[in-house]
Parts: sequence; C-alpha cells; structure tokens
Amino acid sequence: MAFTTPKQRSRERVVQALYQYLVSGGEVLKIEQQFLNQKSGKISKAFFSNLFINILKNREALDTLIAPTISRDTDELGSVEHAVLYLGTYELQNSIEVPYKVVINEALQIAKLYGAEGAFKLINVSLDQLAKDLRAVELLSQ
Repeated sequence: MAFTTPKQRSRERVVQALYQYLVSGGEVLKIEQQFLNQKSGKISKAFFSNLFINILKNREALDTLIAPTISRDTDELGSVEHAVLYLGTYELQNSIEVPYKVVINEALQIAKLYGAEGAFKLINVSLDQLAKDLRAVELLSQ
C-alpha cells in the first residue's frame, strides 16, 4: 500500500526514525533532521516532529502500557514492531482527534510493509487491547 497523505507518510517516517534510534542510538535531533530533510514525498513536518520527539520522551510510559498486551518483554520486540507499537500506543493515548480504528489501521499498514512476517498480528492484538483502555469512551459510543 502506498502512503498517500502527508500524515500517512509522516507516520511511516516516524517509524523509520524510531527504528533508526532503537537500532543504533544516535542524537535525536540529528535523526529528526535527517528524516525531515528527505525529499521523497511530502510530509507534515510539525506532525512528524511532534510524534517523533514525544514518543521518545515517553518511551518508558509507552513500554509500561504496551507490556501487559504482549506475550514477551518489550525489550524482546523487534525494532520495527517496537517502533510501530510506540506510534500506535502514543496516538491512541494522545491523538484523540484521530479515530482509534484509523490509528490501528495505519500502524498495521506500516507493520505489514516493514515488519517481520506476521508481526502485524501481535501489533493488532496489542493495539486492540490498548484501545479498550485508552479509548473506552470512543468504543462505547459506537
């Protein structure tokens, strides 16, 4: 699937930037600039930066939310899966204006594109559980 909107491309790039950070460390601001300066496809730069910086600031809290929804320790997750779960969990918690189904769908599309075979299943189960807690009001109003 091609990511067509600037926000979709921004989410894809957030996962790529998080992956780079998780795999090799490095300076957050350098990684941010590297991905902001990519020429392939228009992104929403403010949206990208907000997600990338805030996800990294809140990694421990996000891991605390993710841990009960998966069958292994968060540090045993593949870096792509971890990055996708960070994105989905952060958006479920903080981007209330985005419907939870959109958050989950976007995360699954990125996982299918970049993750290990079948990894999207773990991500789907985890984010579905998180949506029940973080978006209970939204789920009840359907």
